[in-house]
Amino acid sequence: MVGDLLGYEVPSWAGWVSPVLGTLVYLYGGSPFLTGAIGELRSRAPGMMTLVALAITVAFVASGLTTLGIGGLELDFWWELALLVVIMLLGHWLEMRALGQASGALEALAELLPDTAERVEGDEIRAVALAELRVGDTVLVRSGGRVPADGSVVEGGAELDESMVTGESRPVRRDVGDRVVAGTVATDSAIRVRVDAVGDDTALAGIRRLVADAQGSRSRAQALADRAAAMLFWFALGAGALTFAVWLALGDATPAVERAVTVLVIACPHALGLAIPLVIAISTALSAKSGILVKDRLALERMRTVDTVLFDKTGTLTQGRPAVTATLAAGSFTSDEVLALAAAAERDSEHPLARAIMAAATERGAVPAAREFRSLTGRGVEATVDGRAVAVGGPALLRERGAEPSADLARETGEWSERGAIVLHVVVDGEVAGALALADEVRPESRETVRRLHADGIRVVLITGDARAVAETVAKDLGVDEVFAEVLPADKDAAVSELQSRGERVAMVGDGVNDAPALARADVGIAIGAGTDVAIESAGVVLASDDPRGVLATRRLSAAGYRKMWQNLTWATGYNLLSVPLAAGVLAPVGFVLPPAAGAIAMSLSTVIVALNAQLLRRLDLRPEGAD
Repeated sequence: MVGDLLGYEVPSWAGWVSPVLGTLVYLYGGSPFLTGAIGELRSRAPGMMTLVALAITVAFVASGLTTLGIGGLELDFWWELALLVVIMLLGHWLEMRALGQASGALEALAELLPDTAERVEGDEIRAVALAELRVGDTVLVRSGGRVPADGSVVEGGAELDESMVTGESRPVRRDVGDRVVAGTVATDSAIRVRVDAVGDDTALAGIRRLVADAQGSRSRAQALADRAAAMLFWFALGAGALTFAVWLALGDATPAVERAVTVLVIACPHALGLAIPLVIAISTALSAKSGILVKDRLALERMRTVDTVLFDKTGTLTQGRPAVTATLAAGSFTSDEVLALAAAAERDSEHPLARAIMAAATERGAVPAAREFRSLTGRGVEATVDGRAVAVGGPALLRERGAEPSADLARETGEWSERGAIVLHVVVDGEVAGALALADEVRPESRETVRRLHADGIRVVLITGDARAVAETVAKDLGVDEVFAEVLPADKDAAVSELQSRGERVAMVGDGVNDAPALARADVGIAIGAGTDVAIESAGVVLASDDPRGVLATRRLSAAGYRKMWQNLTWATGYNLLSVPLAAGVLAPVGFVLPPAAGAIAMSLSTVIVALNAQLLRRLDLRPEGAD
């Protein structure tokens, strides 16, 4: 052909160029498909590799027999064979590249760890490999450096970027006694950390295991795709054989072989085989980056069908620790003075209520110094503040001191008690100066979560072991639809069963500690706030941060992933049903014949379209504040 184009005489030996190069292309370029076909046949699961191998082998054998003059055939397909292998390799490379990019989440997680750690050895600091770290070691994490292992801060304090583990975009303050996770970054100052876990015991290693398991897990859609791909193989094989027989009966063997090869190539279920795994890989990587760790693919798929979300209260919808919710002053005192005096008296106390009072007072201004601190067992505390005797405590303290609050103060504190708040009175020099209300503070994000779930038509139910007055107060604040109060941890799964008996599909959201039975019983179990504990067996989905808006992101991911799976399945199946008749030559009477190379291009394009459609998942916004 080249000689004809350029006007020179081709030497006789040049006739062997195409067979020699074609053979090399078949054996070397076609080896991924040939070896893949052998593997499929050995496992008795013929599929895409078998179809491609069969197509190129038919073209190779027919061309070889023609070149050797055996059987009187005129089936010179060397050019078509080479082009077919090149295009199939290109499509295969695009497929593997897309899967490789999606599976890069594991490598990205591995790269979060530093290569070395700075271990504190007495007065010296020595750089050591991570493998040399042991539990109990103390390491220095400099500003801008990554934490090499899970542990607790023993010296210093810093803002840590934990976004790579929890998905939380804002740095989180960690001080002495706080837990830190391997892979997080100290952004503003240095800290010293005592190592609590190394190697495979770290939270980061646990996250990597979850990501790997989720990417390797199967889904209902995957099972359907596998069955479709298996049926498509036999469909293509039968269509190819029928095409060959019909064209052979109508004429010579050349168009018969050409049509049969085209059918085998164009029906190759590459797109069908890629449709689900690529969506799984991309969605799992995307969720891991956002702090959503998928342990059970089926649980994630079911999340889109949930119509009721059952939230545990303490530590899920609330902070799980007391906070000052109201301050009231009496006499000549102001609310700020009452809070400051109470904080001064509580400064040396380690009680959680004392820490809550100190935190609230510090936000409003300076806390005066105190001396002669004394804890009053079962009643409260007392101290001397600026020469005045200050005592803070509950009803027992008032009875002991013979102090009586004013009528207005008594009425207001009574309403606080009815709402389930803890009431502490502040007594200054024997007179009641005011009172503080403390309660488990509702997370600001919880209100948004409930509002957006309601906007999607989903019922929100609260469950807690707290008193009904406390539960009803939180429920009224958030606007939830139903409340289960005074429920023992062991009985929470009964509440899930009750909701399911009404025909509701329930997602249970809890902290994973005492909610395990309910998490397992629910249609979808979601453990929240598990940034340093990813081995929660009862949950299908683990949220690394304690932001309840992660439930919204999980629903978005579930719906988007399912939608992409079915879009890809519909395209891949529809493409084959339409393209096989064209490849077989049903339009040959009107002059349209599809060459084998064009069939290979069409097959590769169908794979690329499936890959590109799956890649659109990367545009999904899974940030807590992201849009639905």
